[in-house]
Amino acid sequence: MPRYGIDIVNLTLTIITTLHHPSLNDQEPTRRRRALNKRHPHPKLFSGLLEGFREFVGARRRVTRCAPRRRLEPTAEKREATMAETILAGTTVAAVMADLAALENPQIRAVNANHGDDHGVNLTQLRAVAKRLKTQPELARELWQTGDTAARLLAILICRPKAFDRDDLDRMLRAAGTPKVQDWLVNYVMKKNPHAEELRVAWFADPDAVVASAGWALTSERVATSPDGLDLAGLLDLIEAEMKDAPERLQWAMNHCLAQIGIEHAEYRVRALAIGERLQVLKDYPTPPGCTSPFAPAWITEMVSRRLPIENTPPT
Repeated sequence: MPRYGIDIVNLTLTIITTLHHPSLNDQEPTRRRRALNKRHPHPKLFSGLLEGFREFVGARRRVTRCAPRRRLEPTAEKREATMAETILAGTTVAAVMADLAALENPQIRAVNANHGDDHGVNLTQLRAVAKRLKTQPELARELWQTGDTAARLLAILICRPKAFDRDDLDRMLRAAGTPKVQDWLVNYVMKKNPHAEELRVAWFADPDAVVASAGWALTSERVATSPDGLDLAGLLDLIEAEMKDAPERLQWAMNHCLAQIGIEHAEYRVRALAIGERLQVLKDYPTPPGCTSPFAPAWITEMVSRRLPIENTPPT
């Protein structure tokens, strides 16, 4: 019997026993008690009730002690979830590659080729596959080893970022190949990895421009989130001296850092705007309507203007 059921029965027995107390049946009842006895012959009534309750409770306790505890069957939802986990645990690289091949779209591949990427999978559909697979570190490593761009993007989405050591990430970055893989690797994996700061310092001045661009991307993250210890003036000196003639990916990363300094640090905003105007990097970059231009002065101005109503709100 559930605990609350036993409590209710015990309370009922207490009430009945109290009503059955001898003081209610004394030899010389008062006038009020005699009138009550005529309307409610409680002594006999409660004696019967009391005996019945005692028999009932004794029977219930005997049944409770003897009856085996019933095992609850899992719900249909729980059975389906368990089955799905079992299926996912057995997912093979071949099966995933077949799914990615089915999502291949020649038109998407043509568009991506203009940006240096070599896959034809819609990224929304790719994310849906990742959501279905969930986190699978071993499968992620196997997908990465295929060298296929779509498979590597999927691997980034289903991996466990903190599971990679410093050497793993260094090798993966140097083998990333396409801009999209590098971008996702830095933003979805390296920024969440405990070796991020160590790698930022190591990559910042790497002779490989692609690797150096990752160092600059991690630096931009620090400019925005944890700038203490960074030499912001020194970063502006480097940008002013080297960004104009830097390779494309490195130039883009340095430009991002320039914009972040101007957006996040008001004391350097005037200088950041002046550097952007003088270098004119990405000024003519095609920007769709409603989007913010990557040209640093336009980018800084737009983002600061969005923050002004908040920054100028007096404290309450």
